[in-house]
Amino acid sequence: MKYYIIAGEASGDLHGSNLIREIKARDAAAEIRCWGGDLMEAAGATLVKHYRDLAFMGFVEVVANLRTILRNLDFCKQDIRQFQPDLLIYIDYPGFNLRVADWAKREGFHNVYYISPQVWAWKENRVKTIKTAIDKMLVILPFELDFYRKWKYPVSYVGHPLAEVIEKYKQDNASVQRNPKLIALLPGSRKQEILKKLPVMLSVTPSFPDYEFVVAKAPGVSDDFYAPLLAKFPNVRTTSNATYAVLMQAEAALVTSGTATLETALFGVPEVVCYKGNKISYLIAKRLIKVKYISLVNLIMDRLVVKELIQDDMNTQNLVQELKNLLHNQEYRNRITGDYDQLRQLLQQGGNASAKAAEEIVDYATSLISKTTTP
Repeated sequence: MKYYIIAGEASGDLHGSNLIREIKARDAAAEIRCWGGDLMEAAGATLVKHYRDLAFMGFVEVVANLRTILRNLDFCKQDIRQFQPDLLIYIDYPGFNLRVADWAKREGFHNVYYISPQVWAWKENRVKTIKTAIDKMLVILPFELDFYRKWKYPVSYVGHPLAEVIEKYKQDNASVQRNPKLIALLPGSRKQEILKKLPVMLSVTPSFPDYEFVVAKAPGVSDDFYAPLLAKFPNVRTTSNATYAVLMQAEAALVTSGTATLETALFGVPEVVCYKGNKISYLIAKRLIKVKYISLVNLIMDRLVVKELIQDDMNTQNLVQELKNLLHNQEYRNRITGDYDQLRQLLQQGGNASAKAAEEIVDYATSLISKTTTP
């Protein structure tokens, strides 16, 4: 069968690659075309466009790059028409994916969404589009079941794919020891968010001269981009394609809001969550976003597990104070890591997410083929 998968971010590339492997394990002759990254391509898909060419976040940034986004949409539609997939699979990235899905449904294609858009946080009216355009929704957060039930829209909970990915990584690298003098800096995967957050993160390093700080560089972002940002900080080094290796060793972490907050928690590393964006985009988002927290850790646990420093609160003084707590307050550390254990158990209840999602997707695609071939 022919599958067309669209992911627009680094995390989508990771989850998409594992999904592709599981699809191919069940459908060895599967032909897969994708928007994603190097991992999805390595898993066996034909890469049409890399996510680094799609990464626009924030209201102002989207408006500034509207022509590029519209060109990408037109190109995507043309490519789908030419490929004629049996099934389209969307991985998060809702601003782009829901537009494609709405068009594809009207064109007669079948749509599956893996990793729901965060409609429970904002733009809840997108559920109306989901109900009409998406034939099957596979969710990875436990509370999303109740959210969609409220909308009378049946979804399948497959567990969180990061739980299996990180558990396997920890087992494969069990000999790696924690370094009590190493602090991870995870400033994000997009250039614009790195420019906003990394300089503030780096500003804490002079207050901890006995520690080594390691910046986990984003895939697809060149060394030349980081070099001028890091030049004045002697106790900082960088690493490429080794975020998990850093988290295996880190004693604490400063992490940009997003998937990385959950990854850090699943590695058991006490963290402070950081967010700083374009001022206008932030003010608009603050009016629209409905959730109490910005980190997945706190959202899933429905309580403040890790400190969130947002916009003006993300400053040198606050970061230094919180990092001191993470490093030196043992009771505070124990409380966080205890909550992490509960989080891990909750996310593992769904089983192997990639395998379950692939099974549902291949079964659904097979049923569609059966319907079209039955006399």
